[in-house]
Amino acid sequence: MDNAIPFLAEPHDHQRCIDTALDGAAALCARRGVKLTALRRRVLELIWGSHQPTGAYAILDALRAEHRKAAPPTVYRALEFLHAHGLVHRIESLNAYIGCVQPDHPHAGQFLICQDCGATVELQDEEIISAVGRSASRLGFRALRQTVEITGLCPDCRKNDEAC
Repeated sequence: MDNAIPFLAEPHDHQRCIDTALDGAAALCARRGVKLTALRRRVLELIWGSHQPTGAYAILDALRAEHRKAAPPTVYRALEFLHAHGLVHRIESLNAYIGCVQPDHPHAGQFLICQDCGATVELQDEEIISAVGRSASRLGFRALRQTVEITGLCPDCRKNDEAC
């Protein structure tokens, strides 16, 4: 199945994208000596199912379609595990999760979020990290964690918006 990567015109094999993320997660968990259980893997697969942040209840609905007994605590525990191991990022403004493109490298996240279609792209721009750190330091503030969420319009939604 070919889908476009958000904000880029080139199509990509999204199933390959998902498979690469899942294989990388399994390898990372093995190196760390932690279990990527079938449920955790499935939750991660559902998150990687699109390039849009996915909420816990959407994950729960998908799991219930497969296993009627799926319950919120199991989803939240899986999400906590995936987040703790850097496999997903939490998009605070949307109360949703998106797969991390480089889970083996701890990093601050910057996210471009399309307000119309929900497509989200993770940036890893050291200049942004440094600028926030410098500005915080000038104010005597020590930043411990940075997540920058930028809402706007992706190229496709901009075209649609300008056409109206």
